[in-house]
Amino acid sequence: MKDKITINCHSSIKIADNKIIYFDPYKIEETTNDADYIFITHDHYDHYDLDSIKKIMNNNTKIIFPDSMAPKILGQIPANQLTGVIPNETYKIDDLDVETIPSYNPNKDFHPRKNNWVGYIITLNGERIYVAGDTDITPETQNVKCDIALIPIGGTYTMTPLEAAELINTIQPRTVIPTHYACIVGTYEDGENFKKQLNSNIECLLLIKEDK
Repeated sequence: MKDKITINCHSSIKIADNKIIYFDPYKIEETTNDADYIFITHDHYDHYDLDSIKKIMNNNTKIIFPDSMAPKILGQIPANQLTGVIPNETYKIDDLDVETIPSYNPNKDFHPRKNNWVGYIITLNGERIYVAGDTDITPETQNVKCDIALIPIGGTYTMTPLEAAELINTIQPRTVIPTHYACIVGTYEDGENFKKQLNSNIECLLLIKEDK
């Protein structure tokens, strides 16, 4: 599955398999209307970008979002395409198995736990893919079981590269893809610094590339 994953920028993730799945689409330039599913982790502008959503959604797209976002998203997107979720739950959305992991800062005010924002674990072709959203190290993230992890490393609002590496070395996915750096916050070097801190048995894919 790792070869099916791309990052537009920041935390704007696409998985192109039998279904086209987006997470937190942001700064999407091309209008494709190709999304089968769009997952939103929280309502900050760099994760809930309505202009980008409208470029990729169609009349059959299902949009999964934290239920606490309902006042913001209802009326913007047809209600029959929306599925609200809460943390620490499992969902069956069509044939897609989905788990929600709380996503928050324990000691910062940017992403309060009380907002009930989430990361997601989806299972595709037998592989568990964890998209963390904006979070720090928490008891919940330390208990994640996954094959592929996409986690923020840019610091300020989320984990630093060192903190993110500590988390990944704890949960031991087979592959990790860092996000949330080199756009708005963080630098391209953060990806390399993160990679250097990982245990040797963990593959790290740096999908956010510097324009040359």
